[in-house]
Amino acid sequence: MCGIVGYVGDKSAVGIIVDGLRRLEYRGYDSAGVAVLDADGMQVRRAPGRLKALESVLREKPVTGCIGIGHTRWATHGRPSEENAHPHTDCEGGLVVVHNGILENYLELKERLRAAGHTFRSQTDTEVLAHLIEHHLKATGRLEAAVRAALREVTG
Repeated sequence: MCGIVGYVGDKSAVGIIVDGLRRLEYRGYDSAGVAVLDADGMQVRRAPGRLKALESVLREKPVTGCIGIGHTRWATHGRPSEENAHPHTDCEGGLVVVHNGILENYLELKERLRAAGHTFRSQTDTEVLAHLIEHHLKATGRLEAAVRAALREVTG
């Protein structure tokens, strides 16, 4: 089972998110990651293994910002790896998604999105959701409408 922690506030998000993920370790996981919005845009850091591995990545490539989300993953699609760890982004890296569950029709959606020009970097079902929302966002220009349209297409 996955763990998901989000933070929006005045403090640095990373420490709060990692602490929240640590409190969820009892749920079990095989990889972890965070996405933090900073002055340069969305910064994503991920690592297979325990939170200590993610903390090592964060020491090597620190991120700052007051808005973020974190995730611990228990693999269902794709092996435990940096590429398959959440969060996942769309093609441009501005839309970030974490997810707990299984998208049953992800292969069908992935092929359709790939044919439309989307590039995938993982083997997970969750990354498909980021690209599907991106696809609808380009059509509608509105995030809420894009999310609703994407969710109407997925099963699971």
